[in-house]
Amino acid sequence: MYAIIDNGGKQYKVRTGDEVQVDLMDAEEGELIEFDRVLMVGGNGEARIGTPALFGARVLAEVIRHEKGPKLTMMRFQATKTRQAKKGHRQKYTCVLIREIHPE
Repeated sequence: MYAIIDNGGKQYKVRTGDEVQVDLMDAEEGELIEFDRVLMVGGNGEARIGTPALFGARVLAEVIRHEKGPKLTMMRFQATKTRQAKKGHRQKYTCVLIREIHPE
């Protein structure tokens, strides 16, 4: 069974036992969280699609760790003014382990 969840404006296809990186959440490691905005559930027979979300469907997950993504470097250069600017950024993520998918 799989589900498509919406979290932070992004959609994730998840199955039980998957480890997923979502945007940073305010939750402690080991804490159980619930994604209640489930857009689709499928895998066992016919797929159920929400309009836009399924009423009563939810996905339970456990927070494993918080981590940073890869370093991104941006460079701005203006040749006529001899100006340069260099910036770096590392996005913060929360890794969650999908425990259960409840279609109803």
